Amino acid sequence: MAEVELFRTWSSPFALRIVWALKLKGIEYETIFEDLSNKSSLLLEYNPVYKKVPVLVHNGKPISESLVILEYIEATWKQTPLLPEDPYERATARFWAKFGDDKLLPSIWHAFMTQGKEQEEAIPPAIENLNLIEKELKGKEFFSGETIGLVDIAFGCIANLVSVLEVVTGLKLIDAEKFPLLFKWMQNFSDVPVIKENWPPHDKLVTKFQAIHKTYLATGAPK
Repeated sequence: MAEVELFRTWSSPFALRIVWALKLKGIEYETIFEDLSNKSSLLLEYNPVYKKVPVLVHNGKPISESLVILEYIEATWKQTPLLPEDPYERATARFWAKFGDDKLLPSIWHAFMTQGKEQEEAIPPAIENLNLIEKELKGKEFFSGETIGLVDIAFGCIANLVSVLEVVTGLKLIDAEKFPLLFKWMQNFSDVPVIKENWPPHDKLVTKFQAIHKTYLATGAPK
């Protein structure tokens, strides 16, 4: 058994957070790709509560949930810090990372995955949340300052997945005119070699999310 193992799927944006963090810190690990339609016994053993990826296994001990895993990685491997030293700044970074999972990403998803009147009602909350993080970027290249940190990793899928969903749905949510700082951050983040080298294939993502979008519109929930 490898010292560090990562259970993931090829397309999971939450698992991709862990890939980025491990790569940025130079941590060697073994990848175990899961088929979520036929989950392995190991995945179910390591994450019996949620039964999903990502799961990081370190020295035989499993850690689940991407933000929790990021905190574990940060506490275990000190090189290339993802959180600032100042306690207030660390707390602020954790706040925005949680905001991303609790409000920002769900609102963006809801805007893309609906249509008609429901989509009209979903777009303003998404725009409001995007405006909040636009303000957080004032005077900064990354959310963490001059280098990538926890918040950038937490928001990272926006830099890629939004463009995929725009192709799938035809809805344009983020552009340089409405969100100049966020749009620039998306470019800066995507240009970092560790990020660029680990994006899932764009065309493959488009195909996957076309199927998800079709299912979501038909049933109200992704499969």
